[in-house]
Amino acid sequence: MSSRLSDSLRPDSRLPDSRVAADRSGDIPASLTTPLEGYAQPDAAGRFGPVPNPAASGYYGGRFVAETLIHALDELNAAYARYSQDPEFIREFQYELAHFVGRPSPIYHAKRLSTELGGAQIFLKREDLNHTGAHKVNNTIGQALLARRMGKKRVIAETGAGQHGVATATICARYGMECVVYMGAEDVKRQSPNVYRMNLLGATVVPVESGSRTLKDALNEAMRDWVTNIESTFYIIGTVAGPHPYPMMVRDFQRIIGDECLVQMPEMTGRQPDAVIACVGGGSNAIGIFYPYIPHAGVRLIGVEAAGQGVDTPRHAATLTAGSPGVLHGNRTYLLQDDNGQIIETHSISAGLDYPGVGPEHAYLKDIGRAEYVGATDAEALTAFHRLCRTEGIIPALESSHALAHAIKIAPTMRPDQHLLVNLSGRGDKDIGTVADLSGATYFDRPSMAGHAVKGGAELSAAGASATSATSTTGNTKGGAQ
Repeated sequence: MSSRLSDSLRPDSRLPDSRVAADRSGDIPASLTTPLEGYAQPDAAGRFGPVPNPAASGYYGGRFVAETLIHALDELNAAYARYSQDPEFIREFQYELAHFVGRPSPIYHAKRLSTELGGAQIFLKREDLNHTGAHKVNNTIGQALLARRMGKKRVIAETGAGQHGVATATICARYGMECVVYMGAEDVKRQSPNVYRMNLLGATVVPVESGSRTLKDALNEAMRDWVTNIESTFYIIGTVAGPHPYPMMVRDFQRIIGDECLVQMPEMTGRQPDAVIACVGGGSNAIGIFYPYIPHAGVRLIGVEAAGQGVDTPRHAATLTAGSPGVLHGNRTYLLQDDNGQIIETHSISAGLDYPGVGPEHAYLKDIGRAEYVGATDAEALTAFHRLCRTEGIIPALESSHALAHAIKIAPTMRPDQHLLVNLSGRGDKDIGTVADLSGATYFDRPSMAGHAVKGGAELSAAGASATSATSTTGNTKGGAQ
């Protein structure tokens, strides 16, 4: 019996379709939570440590929440401890990853880009090919399965770029659950395609007008909703932040990314990469690919934050590069804060990286020196976005473009026999309007914005409005896949 969930999802050249392994009861692992050799983080209280940083009080993570949430978090922790060891839960999780998401996601050698740059070979872990277009769905499936077993009928989520919101709305539609997504009003504007996707899937999207109107504020509002509706509601947090057990739980659901890479890279190249590179906002895609590589001392782990208009300016979101330890959203981690402990407003071209905190495990990995964290500016990310489009025919998310930008920067300084593995965490369909505006291109989200009529016009518009009305009346409250 395998010791890890992902062992039974690894590509196997002996099988005509490696995904059939997900249906084999003999391959069901004993646990989702088997620790890595020599790395047992976090402890039972959700603390990542000890760390040598005095400002961190010895650890990151933990649980800093109002008394009203303690019981709900204890209940969640107990449920996860139980079901993460349950063969039926793991079997269902595997099935969904294989047959609903389409895992394993492939690794692709970006040969033209590598040749053009000279130096190291760049490989892309294609999380953009997952159903819903990003890594986020790995986690939402796991948490939604947990919610069903806990008897929760209503799901809430926060979202920045909209990918976590889309993934949550998708799985709620599949399981027939009510879905409410909180999204900063600024992000609603710059990620409007994903807002409409969520609506199509039956979710209610609540624009958040407070604060900077971005991801931080959406998370605040989702927390308030959860406190108010604690008995009926399950909060699917989208990143490796928040109070324990969320950072650990999201990591465990996302580690499938790195577990697949551990097998795929040797199959392609004969060995593991010299470095693994991923963008870091809250940090779920990064920890998902980093975590299985932590014991591999010869593999550099490089997280790329949003340097915005420059880390030497006030307009960035480079938390680990320029921040300091503090408490936000229920956990101790690195924050962008002033001398009085007040959160500083962040900036990034990318909605998904526009966050003043970071997952506590990233803070821990930084302090112990196992991972390194750098920044990529808006301009560098935009250049990387265009370059991948034109050399490889792949449109990356602006979040992923930050990781790609750093790979483009360091590849020419390395040998051609060295390998960089970049987590392409999402696709860029959601970003083309933003990129068009920033590039001065003519682009319209829909024909009517350009003054053009749509074939079928009034008749189809009326039918669409009728269907939308019917969906909003019934909602995702019953039916679906049981």
